[in-house]
Amino acid sequence: MKTQHFFFLPLLFLSDFLAVESISPNERKLRKAKLPKIRKENSVLLLKKSNFDRALKETKYLLVEFYVSLSQASQNVSKEFAEAARLLKKEAPRIQFGKIDVTDQHDLRKEFNIQEFPTVKFFVDGIREAPIDCKGVRRASAFITWLKRQTGPSTVLINSTDQVEAIINADDLAVIGFFKELHNDSVEVFRETAKDVPEMPFGMTSSEDICAHYGIQTNALVVFKKGKPVHNEVLEDGRRNKLDLTRIIKTFTLDLVTEYNLETSVKIFDVPVENHILLFIPTNSETFNTTYENYKSAAAEFRGKIMFVLVNTNETRNGRIFEYFRIREVDVPAVRILNLTSQAKYKMPADEVTVENVRHFCQSYLDGKAKLHLSSEEIAEDWDKMPVKVLVGQNFNRIVFNRTMTVFVMFYAPWSYDCRKLLPIWDELGEKYQSHKDVIIAKIDITANDVLSVAMDRYPFFRLFPAGPDIQEVPYVGEHNLEAFSEFLEEQIKMKAETREKGPSRGMKGVLSQKETVITEKEEL
Repeated sequence: MKTQHFFFLPLLFLSDFLAVESISPNERKLRKAKLPKIRKENSVLLLKKSNFDRALKETKYLLVEFYVSLSQASQNVSKEFAEAARLLKKEAPRIQFGKIDVTDQHDLRKEFNIQEFPTVKFFVDGIREAPIDCKGVRRASAFITWLKRQTGPSTVLINSTDQVEAIINADDLAVIGFFKELHNDSVEVFRETAKDVPEMPFGMTSSEDICAHYGIQTNALVVFKKGKPVHNEVLEDGRRNKLDLTRIIKTFTLDLVTEYNLETSVKIFDVPVENHILLFIPTNSETFNTTYENYKSAAAEFRGKIMFVLVNTNETRNGRIFEYFRIREVDVPAVRILNLTSQAKYKMPADEVTVENVRHFCQSYLDGKAKLHLSSEEIAEDWDKMPVKVLVGQNFNRIVFNRTMTVFVMFYAPWSYDCRKLLPIWDELGEKYQSHKDVIIAKIDITANDVLSVAMDRYPFFRLFPAGPDIQEVPYVGEHNLEAFSEFLEEQIKMKAETREKGPSRGMKGVLSQKETVITEKEEL
């Protein structure tokens, strides 16, 4: 019987071969024609929902830029992205570059949770889930270095002091890891960190002679600036993770105090430090030099924990940032702390900008003792008399988070052309649903009112808060016209009604409302 099995095995292979050979050239063309087409532009694949799967399946490494065509930031990065694709085309053919305009690719934007533009993600082996984020990379050379470190060795192994000197003197900044041996957790964290900091060279060594030459006695990461050590970070297994090291290293790409302007704003937000302290002051004032030196003197102590930023109040192009922090001319000099994750703002209690006052403010914030500084307009007497209800910080939580009403809110900035263009359409929506007793159409000027219970987005943005006991927030990502707004609202109301028919909810809104009341009380303070 075994002999018979072996006798038939070649016949099976032969029959498969004949079946493949029997496919005519025309059939092959038809099969190929059925595959979604992928066009190229400047060595970059033009991707969308219909061809994204094919691109993943056919590439080992795929770096994708999610962008908005009208965004200047997207346009700037796209040029560098295309240049990187052109330079790597022959050197690394297994690496492909692609881009997706999320203006009309809403499904892909939602699937990969694209909140900022541009966003760059790296897909490996065609795996769609959990791509690697490529953060803070803006230049073609940095894209190339980042990809090489993702797909190959991320650091240079150093065997001599001459090698160290060559690396630390080749660029303004360099990072060297000094280790007793190259097989421990700290080394692995160092290697992973190098992947996320393509702006500067990384090297590592376990040579006793090299460590002794630079006076290193324990595992350490040393940042060199123009050939001289400026920071020594002791590395103990389990004490520092990749984000900690990335945060510390990237702060050296900026000055100890960085002046905010159009050029530096991108660099400031690329450094993964979520706490920013800002000094608002006119740089031509008589007290500027003294105030600035006091502010700067406190900065070194908080490097990697709080980023120190200077905002020149004489610069008219900084008007939006004054508006965001509600800084008036009579307030300056003023000091504020902003948490980028929660958008929470804090005001320095002391009026005078001294080293001790700044230091105390920063430490009390890090210790969780600083008080929130929340702004709100006053509640207008006729706030609920028009079809579109006017919300402010003081009444937002009370109106939006309730059991009986579905509330659809437009978050806008009065200076924004896009927002002003949409306000008449939003008024039409309010008129259309004016007679619905369980629906509220509302708007809030987000530049004048702080709302911590909602994550901020690009103006204008829209959120629907369904009626019922549960805390829910549904983002609107559709077209900005009356028909689309109405369809979305009707669909959400219908879904909520169907859910209600299936059974009662556990009533989380009642539990969470206590938390929301606390926020409201802070706003009123």
